[in-house]
Amino acid sequence: MSDQPVTLPVCRRLTYAVGHFFNDLCASMWFTYLLVYYHSVLGFQDTNAGALLLVGQIADGICTPLIGYESDRTSGCGTYGKRKTWHLVGTLSVFASFPFIFNPCIGCDEGTPQTAGLIYFIPFIIIFQFGWAATQISHLSLIPELVTCEHAKVELTSYRYAFTVVANITVYAVAWLLFHFQSQKMDDPSISQNLGWADVPTFRYLALIVWGIGMVFSIIFHLGTKEIVQPQESEADAGEYQPLIPRSSRNSGLVLQWKHWLMEPAFYQVAVLYMCTRLIVNLSQAYIPMYLTNTLSLPKNYIATIPLVMYVCGFVSSLVMKPVSKRIGTSMTYFVGLLPIMAFSYWVLLEMNMGTRVYGAAVLLGAGSAVILVMSLSMTANLIGDQTQSGAFVYGAMSFTDKVANGLGVMMIQAFHPCHTQESDCIWFYHNVMVIVTGGVAAVAAICLCTIFIWPITIRRRLAVITGLMGTQDDETNSFRVNGRLNLWTQQ
Repeated sequence: MSDQPVTLPVCRRLTYAVGHFFNDLCASMWFTYLLVYYHSVLGFQDTNAGALLLVGQIADGICTPLIGYESDRTSGCGTYGKRKTWHLVGTLSVFASFPFIFNPCIGCDEGTPQTAGLIYFIPFIIIFQFGWAATQISHLSLIPELVTCEHAKVELTSYRYAFTVVANITVYAVAWLLFHFQSQKMDDPSISQNLGWADVPTFRYLALIVWGIGMVFSIIFHLGTKEIVQPQESEADAGEYQPLIPRSSRNSGLVLQWKHWLMEPAFYQVAVLYMCTRLIVNLSQAYIPMYLTNTLSLPKNYIATIPLVMYVCGFVSSLVMKPVSKRIGTSMTYFVGLLPIMAFSYWVLLEMNMGTRVYGAAVLLGAGSAVILVMSLSMTANLIGDQTQSGAFVYGAMSFTDKVANGLGVMMIQAFHPCHTQESDCIWFYHNVMVIVTGGVAAVAAICLCTIFIWPITIRRRLAVITGLMGTQDDETNSFRVNGRLNLWTQQ
């Protein structure tokens, strides 16, 4: 394989970046509006609404590593490429299931038992989460295959996140317009201040608009992104041990399969940091509507405008991440992103009645969340390096920790919901939730980041000989040189 770094022209970067746009649109609605929709609009109990989100997260968490493993093993559909094949399967699954999640069950009304609604929604949620996981893992796994330079990976991840921000902006802008048009049609303006069954059409139209826009961008991805399909080897060499990168010699590097990653300390360092990142981003996104409407007592249109401000700021910060990370490094850039998140947490902690000043706090949270999310994905891509034959498993394992942690986190928060006893407790409850899921988890992420500063992300093999490619052993230093980099190893 040539040592010349592989990069992409701008057009191909853009067509790649829009490949996760449909997922991002759906994820924005899932995390921001699922609890609000089922609890405040359909009238589900706190635990039932949390259970639906937990079922989705567990289904996603289980599917993600399995899809990652299968995506690494299978060869795809003909010459289409295995990553794009799984992407197509995932997209079709999301397309078939998502509209049903944000629509009442067929024939249901306000008096329908919640058990019937749970039975109806769970199958669609499982299909949706399977499709979402397949699309996410296949799309992320393309990064180390399309580019090889570290800064190119950061750039491609930044492009990808820029469209994630655009997707969130799109959802919140459309939601704001729908709420605005709804309020103009109401004879009594005070009625529009509270969420209820009357808002069902608003969420239905929002889901259908998201559904249509997402499919258009998925088609653009499949038409504009070309995956390099490696020639098939003999049956004896095929299967789990077939690399995606052509082999130039027996000394070009090591081939890591899924079980080898489980012996790498860096694998767990990145996994914990990625989990903390997703907890901050997803839980703050899920509970900020509750914080706005219950704690700050703001009108319901704020559940569209505040997230919109957050993601506009995130988009701006994503534009400056590449030069900053190139100058100070990925880990230091991640630390810089933690600072505004901690500032947001401190502001919320000190000021109970923030009012419209919440816009300023949203700027901090949005900018910081964008930075840490892109940097955590870049760290994962850097960990994989040229080990693209098992890249999907790595992304799947990272996503597994994130999905299960998010689901359990939401269920714990919903289980401790105090509003069935005292209404005043609701005000403090969501206030405390926002402080803990931002400042508390950010502190854990900072501790994990310190371990990366002390023990940088690198592959330390515990096996000197594995099936596949071999590196060059240095007996004097008891080390193993892979692609020009020195990596420590220990003999068994």
